[in-house]
Amino acid sequence: MGEKEGFIKYKRELPQTRPVEERVGDYQEIYQPLDEKKLNQQAARCMDCGIPFCHQGCPLGNVIPDFNEAVYQERWDEAFDILKSTNNFPEFTGRICPAPCESSCVLGINKDPVTIELIEKSIAEKAYELGLAKPNPPAKRTSKHVAVIGSGPAGLAAADQLNKAGHEVTVFEKNAKVGGLLRYGIPDFKMEKWVIDRRISLMREEGITFTTNTEVGFNIKAENILQNFDAVVLSTGAEEPRVLKIPGHELEGVHFAMDFLGNQNRVVGGERGNNPISAKDKHVLVIGGGDTGSDCIGTSRRHGAASVTQLELLPKPPQKRTESNPWPEWPMTLRTSSSHEEGAERVWSVLTKRFLEGEKGKVSGLEVVEIEWKEKGDGSFGFEEVEGTEKVIPCDLAFIAIGYSGPKKDGLLESFGVEFLDNGLPYSKDYQSSEEKVFLAGDMRKGQSLVVWAISEGREAAYHVDKFLQGKSSLPQKDHSYYEFGS
Repeated sequence: MGEKEGFIKYKRELPQTRPVEERVGDYQEIYQPLDEKKLNQQAARCMDCGIPFCHQGCPLGNVIPDFNEAVYQERWDEAFDILKSTNNFPEFTGRICPAPCESSCVLGINKDPVTIELIEKSIAEKAYELGLAKPNPPAKRTSKHVAVIGSGPAGLAAADQLNKAGHEVTVFEKNAKVGGLLRYGIPDFKMEKWVIDRRISLMREEGITFTTNTEVGFNIKAENILQNFDAVVLSTGAEEPRVLKIPGHELEGVHFAMDFLGNQNRVVGGERGNNPISAKDKHVLVIGGGDTGSDCIGTSRRHGAASVTQLELLPKPPQKRTESNPWPEWPMTLRTSSSHEEGAERVWSVLTKRFLEGEKGKVSGLEVVEIEWKEKGDGSFGFEEVEGTEKVIPCDLAFIAIGYSGPKKDGLLESFGVEFLDNGLPYSKDYQSSEEKVFLAGDMRKGQSLVVWAISEGREAAYHVDKFLQGKSSLPQKDHSYYEFGS
């Protein structure tokens, strides 16, 4: 590597965030730019570790030490070439990925890992700044036409790869704008939507057709898609939210998290005038301790909520790895997001019992009880309620953020002749469904996961579609057997 003892000489450093009192007044991204000299130092921390576990930590297989070295040497064209060879959208993952690569960084055994996500974002932004990210349409076209249904990260990745292979690709999106979860799920303070628009502009120039406000099964029938296209990629995500089946969940003021977040993104994007779900001056409860719950906290704060409390069924994680959670496993440690920093009470090891009804059918509180987690005889864990710990948490707005059960059962998959497995997910083998021409990608196929996994899914689906159409494929394919074994 460029600086052999860089990991000793320099400490991990991330960009500063804008002051809380400033950023809660808008929906702009919260991070300030990092000085290029400091970025160079961060790249210098990458070790010549022999076996780069970060490769395996990344679902895309990004060649991380190589692009770190190129950044250290300030060879931005080389860094971008290395990065884009495995990642179609580093400007997305550089902003919103939880960075499993950093959890696998060898330096992380006894020091802070390399700032891989920051370096990835910096490469992408430098590529746009220097004109390295530019349209690159295929030299020649095949006679094949592919329809991609859904324009989230999986659909966009599949479309990008299939276009590179020379196929004519049309992406169908039911919403007014392209992006799927990237646009309508992730708040702008984590990723502003001009980032998506910039990329879509490039993809259009490369020959991809985007058709919005078109919901397959309603505006256009599945039979028409199957007749007019040689292959179809379904990538509409896992949009069926898990229901919190407790008394009172139907009360006014109890909402699924994505209804709140999606509408707010439409407000910020100018698609509507106001959010029908307002947290202003409300006592807000967020049920679920993941990223979606965190996004509800940050958005509620920007609405001007009177208070925000986040509830989690699981016990509070430790600050550092335990002996039972060694490197390079994903660290089961406490994470404090930028939204948590903006103000929220976090409550662990609580079980929700029932919502209480106030005036005119509106929610007025939530009854909870503390729980204790215990190991069972078979090595698994379960919980027991702690007697005498029942209490009511007042609230007039509650968001359910406990994940998704799978794709919506709205007839889309059935209309394409796709069969389902017992677990509620559609059947697929090598990304091909039970219908020969129909392939699956992303959360629709795999179940709820990360954006980086969705991009990987789209790339893999594209490989199998290309192989189906051409008999073989020159598109890259990644071996995911490590993940399948570990999952």
